[in-house]
Amino acid sequence: MTSHKSISCLIIDDEPSSQKVLQHFIAQTPVLDLKTTCNNAMEAFKYLQLNDKVDLLFLDINMPKQSGLDFYKSLQNPPSVIFTTAYPQYAVDGFEVNAIDYLLKPIAYERFLTAVNKVLHNNDNIGNDDEFIILKENKALHKIRFEDIQYLEAFGDYVKVHTKQKTIITHSTFSKFIENLPHYFLRIHKSFSINLKKLNHLSGNQISIDDHKIPIGQTYKQTVLKALNL
Repeated sequence: MTSHKSISCLIIDDEPSSQKVLQHFIAQTPVLDLKTTCNNAMEAFKYLQLNDKVDLLFLDINMPKQSGLDFYKSLQNPPSVIFTTAYPQYAVDGFEVNAIDYLLKPIAYERFLTAVNKVLHNNDNIGNDDEFIILKENKALHKIRFEDIQYLEAFGDYVKVHTKQKTIITHSTFSKFIENLPHYFLRIHKSFSINLKKLNHLSGNQISIDDHKIPIGQTYKQTVLKALNL
């Protein structure tokens, strides 16, 4: 998804308490646009028939009359889906239909946000200058374009995301965070990954981005030189 397009979504769940949790999480997440909440598969089917196509379903698996999994399998050209359920044994079934993710109730917001970011990455335009990520810092959410990130820094169980304007500290392991970065990011050290588009200067074992001096790890030196055609 690009920065000028929100992700339209439906909640399909028969439990009011679960509906409220998801509604609250979606309201906190700027990129999501909740169209409606359905109590069962029949309501959802009717909505999808009568309205514009939505991008994403938050779909409970264990519902009366028709399970969420059977409902999803019945759809032609189905939207992306994140399954939600209290029963972990359904996870494998969910991934068999290429679900984006599987959220086990009770759902924590951090885990919800991880699933949403998977939706953002699950497109054919990785590296598009308009692509962005939603980062959580304390209780605040930040929408950051990959293009605007200068470099990333490991910080214990957190990652420092440096842009020209600010630094955001978000909870994640460094290796997991950099897995989904666009192709123009390069890991140059066990603790640093840089946006190659922001590189100003290379000298010895250091790279300069604006006033920042970032070390090149010895084991990454050849990778860096190859990436820069040196």
